[in-house]
Amino acid sequence: MDANAEKAPAAPIDPLRFHRKAMRLNDIFGDDWFAKKAELFARFFGTPLFLVAQTAIVMVWIGFNVAGFWKFDLYPFILLNLAFSLQAAYAAPLILLAQTRQADRDKAHADADAQHREALADAAMKRQELAAQQTAQLMALLNQNTDLTATVQRLSERIEALTVEMHAKVVKPG
Repeated sequence: MDANAEKAPAAPIDPLRFHRKAMRLNDIFGDDWFAKKAELFARFFGTPLFLVAQTAIVMVWIGFNVAGFWKFDLYPFILLNLAFSLQAAYAAPLILLAQTRQADRDKAHADADAQHREALADAAMKRQELAAQQTAQLMALLNQNTDLTATVQRLSERIEALTVEMHAKVVKPG
């Protein structure tokens, strides 16, 4: 096969090729129902909806107990404090679980990004080396062309001299 022959187009490069092996980390702490629901619940703790709902529940709780509609937790609201303590006891481990899972995902994606950057740097280096090689080849061809042009000029001058000499011998004066 000729070295200058056209090469077949390369297969398209998968942009997620480095991230695919990290996809499994979405379920690093388990793929079961509890792990998924626990993470979703932990993520729900920081939403405005949760804060508004919790505030509304506390206001209704205090309203019922202060106004006297249904006095089941008198001031200083010991059951409400117990409910907050229970919520905090479960919320902390769930939030830590979600943070740990997210940290592992972030690390895996950062590693994949680093591999992607290294692959891009390697490809850029190969392109730079190829460009330098092609530049050297072009300079060699330019030098050959210059040498050939000088040779053609010398031969043309020689042909002209021989033509003048031949003409002088063929057409003699007198």
